[in-house]
Amino acid sequence: MTHPTTWLRVLPQGLFCEPGGFFVDPIRPVDRAVITHAHSDHARPGHASVLASPATATLMQVRMGEGRTGALHTLGWGEPLTVGDVRLTLQPAGHVLGSAQVVMEYEGCRAVVSGDYKRCPDPTCDGFVPVQCDVFITEATFGLPVFRHPKPQKEIARLLASVALFPDRSHIVGCYALGKCQRLVVLLREAGWDRPIYLHGALASLCAAYQRLGVALRDLRPATIAAREELRGAIVLAPPSAVQDRWARRLADPVVGLASGWMRVRQRAKSRGIELPLVISDHADWDELLRTIDDVQAPEIWVTHGREEALIRAVSLKGLKGRALRLIGYGDEDDEGVSIDDAA
Repeated sequence: MTHPTTWLRVLPQGLFCEPGGFFVDPIRPVDRAVITHAHSDHARPGHASVLASPATATLMQVRMGEGRTGALHTLGWGEPLTVGDVRLTLQPAGHVLGSAQVVMEYEGCRAVVSGDYKRCPDPTCDGFVPVQCDVFITEATFGLPVFRHPKPQKEIARLLASVALFPDRSHIVGCYALGKCQRLVVLLREAGWDRPIYLHGALASLCAAYQRLGVALRDLRPATIAAREELRGAIVLAPPSAVQDRWARRLADPVVGLASGWMRVRQRAKSRGIELPLVISDHADWDELLRTIDDVQAPEIWVTHGREEALIRAVSLKGLKGRALRLIGYGDEDDEGVSIDDAA
């Protein structure tokens, strides 16, 4: 068996699979890229050839526009493909619609790149599938014990309670355009909110793409053209950067919220003027990271972007070997730049 340290290399472009001749989520243009999901820190323009799940390919086209994605090739869940000398398959990661883990098998050894992932159920995407392997390469965005996310239904109940308490105020919730927005819509529908949900214009195209891909979001309306009175007591979704700019001033005395795993950090919410912090994340929390490490049964865990040191320490306490890859160029799409000190 050939150990992955001999055929997986960290280069300036990103993680390179040498016998397959491809990069996973490269941060610079390359000839051959395998993309785990369509968030902008993982799916970048300029590659000559791109392999992804069908939903990710569609979302990349919506995000980037025609002609910027490179030549797109798609692979269904569990469908094997030989790339160079590597047997490659994709399995669901549960992060956002189309998000994938990259499973690579070479000379009797299996390595899995998790991409971004979460373990709690999400009706807008396929759930994470644990794949037993020899090396598991995991993200660690919330790789500190302080990050234990509540059930998202509990946070949605807090939002609806605030709407009931302040029926004359708009509720504007900051959320990332891809994945978080659509998940919030479906969570609200499941909680019984059958009224229109209003969208900032930056969220509309990806919501339309989700609906074309079979995710029912029901009555969505543009907030920009809605009358001020129409928005009283309404729920408005917008990019995090828009919730406190001039665009939000047209709303009716808005309650400002933000849906992010970083809302677990109280001082972060306070510094951003967030009145209603909603701890809803599309990344695995501390317990989910540890559970996943148990599930994949890999003797060796490589940790990428995120809280590498704490997770590697936890891995060692399980009797496993940990390694920090220290890949650069990746961040949390909700709120980049939060330090370990901020989270402590």
